[in-house]
Amino acid sequence: MLRVPFDELYAALNRAMQRLDLAPERAAQCARLFAETTRDGIYTHGLNRFPRFVASIANGSTDVHAEPTRTAGIGAIERWDGNRGIGNLNAVASMQRAIDLARQHGIGGVALANTNHWMRGGTYGWQAAEQGLFAICWSNTLANMPVWGATTPTLGNTPLVIAAPHPGAPIVLDMATSQFSYGTIAAYAKRGQPLPVDGGFDAAGNLTKDAAAIEASQRALPIGYWKGSGLSLLLDMLAAMLSGGLAAHQIPRDPLRESGISQIFLAIDPSSLASQQELTRIVEGILNSLREATPVNPQKPIRYPGEQTLQLREENLRLGVPVDPEIWQRINTPTLPHSG
Repeated sequence: MLRVPFDELYAALNRAMQRLDLAPERAAQCARLFAETTRDGIYTHGLNRFPRFVASIANGSTDVHAEPTRTAGIGAIERWDGNRGIGNLNAVASMQRAIDLARQHGIGGVALANTNHWMRGGTYGWQAAEQGLFAICWSNTLANMPVWGATTPTLGNTPLVIAAPHPGAPIVLDMATSQFSYGTIAAYAKRGQPLPVDGGFDAAGNLTKDAAAIEASQRALPIGYWKGSGLSLLLDMLAAMLSGGLAAHQIPRDPLRESGISQIFLAIDPSSLASQQELTRIVEGILNSLREATPVNPQKPIRYPGEQTLQLREENLRLGVPVDPEIWQRINTPTLPHSG
């Protein structure tokens, strides 16, 4: 991997976004989201995802000019239509709207239909937690995971994000309902490395650590087996029903044309319930208890969700952000398709 300074990565992405016909302000924000995801070590959903993002624009699945519009709402909850716009821009706007509603009502919710892949889901948990709010958000996906007991992809590997505020170090859980996201599976397959634990089934129906075999079978393993299967099903239902959008089985199966996604963004403002001092005392007590656990490997201390992100962020800002040389060369050429 090549390491480049963060500012250089952001600048290159910003130029690439403008070549894709994004307006300057939207290009800058979209570039920042891609760059920060890469900076934070979520390489599968940062720069490495950029070629798929470009392809979705070129084939018409993503409209770079579209912005979300409010379609319904009462009190603290609203429905919005993403109008097939850029997924991460729609998502950051939706979470900010949920935050604004929570400032008014204590809790705020946005159900977003007809959008595109939100890239790193954890982005929107960090967004809320850094403003002092709790967050829960999730997105359905194309059907790429079997319901438990079946052999064919029926459910999405629905990403779920839960975040809690903590001064300087938010707690952010960002997980798929499959044991590994397909981005992670693809990364292991590209390196020719086995997954650390079983991550899905091969063509013969055997559990395997072979990432390439799981890509071929499209049978990722649900977390907790039947429990992950049930969780994915209900999250898909809630997202589609509350937003009025598509469910997983209605979303195009081609990853390059995955569009019309449904998402939920919930924010909770604790300021009317507790002081910052009380919240900090509680979270510090929980984290101190966590750190007292005896690690299986003394060389690998116990960490909370989001802690490694902070460590990688510091390292990558200091040493440069790791980038795939092939993709880095691509975004620095003037040959990206124009969305028109």
